[in-house]
Amino acid sequence: MLSPFDWQEAIQNRAGYILSRIESGAPVLAVSLDAGVLMFTYRRQSQKLFEVYDHLAFAGLGQQSDVEALRVMAVEFAHREGYTRSERDVTVHRVVTALSAPVKRAFADLSAAPVLARSIFAELGATSEEDLYYSVEFDGDYTLHRHSAVISGRRYAGEKLHALIPPKTKPEEALAKLKEQWMVVASGEESDSVNMSGLYPEAVLLERNSKRDNVFRWLEGETY
Repeated sequence: MLSPFDWQEAIQNRAGYILSRIESGAPVLAVSLDAGVLMFTYRRQSQKLFEVYDHLAFAGLGQQSDVEALRVMAVEFAHREGYTRSERDVTVHRVVTALSAPVKRAFADLSAAPVLARSIFAELGATSEEDLYYSVEFDGDYTLHRHSAVISGRRYAGEKLHALIPPKTKPEEALAKLKEQWMVVASGEESDSVNMSGLYPEAVLLERNSKRDNVFRWLEGETY
């Protein structure tokens, strides 16, 4: 039988193992513009930016099978909520809280495989001030962000992208600045030391005042 000390040590070892597996993951950056929510990252093979529901987007880093599992759970929950309740009931907070519990259980259950992923969920608001972002950790904990959000394999505190990219910035100009900032986050400092071999850009914009039914628009990369 595990003592509280043994369990705590096991959990700490588990967290260290997960961090060692995701630390090389390519960061994901998101920022609110007057034009909408802009999300950017680089990928090697599999897609990393996804539409979850109308006005909701998801991005993840880590083990691809776990990122896909989170995406599927989010999509299924969002569509079930929209069908049984209403489209207005499908909010980013509902989606995140629904995913948080199983992720937390997987992390705390030493007999189960943990989720090797970090993720961002974004909700497009009526204005850039109303956009919401939630970052979800591998232990099920989640944090609300406004204006911008960043996830990376390493801890990164410089998430104030909106200070560098004001809302009035045009999407094309903002994307160029996100690419510069991505290098800063990926390298941990302002340098060009990141190996970009085999990396391909992905960028999406959730258009705020789109006349299209689908506001999820690819700026770079492609759908699968």
